[in-house]
Amino acid sequence: MLDLKAANWEALAWEDVREGVQRKVFSGEGATVSLNRLQPGHEPRPHSHVHEQIVYILEGRIDFHVGKDGAVHHLGPGGLLVLPPDIEHYGVVVGDVPVLNLDIFTPKRDEYLG
Repeated sequence: MLDLKAANWEALAWEDVREGVQRKVFSGEGATVSLNRLQPGHEPRPHSHVHEQIVYILEGRIDFHVGKDGAVHHLGPGGLLVLPPDIEHYGVVVGDVPVLNLDIFTPKRDEYLG
């Protein structure tokens, strides 16, 4: 019998990452899925990581600033963006509606699990 991992987003608790940023996390052996809630006015923090990141916006609007040149990608509900490994990026919420986004990371993000 297969040993499968299963969960329900509604049953997972929100983790406070910092002021205005919360997340829920689920991982398999090779990838991590992170549901994020970003509040208007949160402090954006430019960063990079070794993971490829696929962003999917469920609610709200956000401007993703990507790369050293700061190229801006405007995303709303249904918007998708692929961020390659090791590229600097950050998001700024646009308007008064919180952003709910789903991120998929590969390889998995062990630091999100602890």
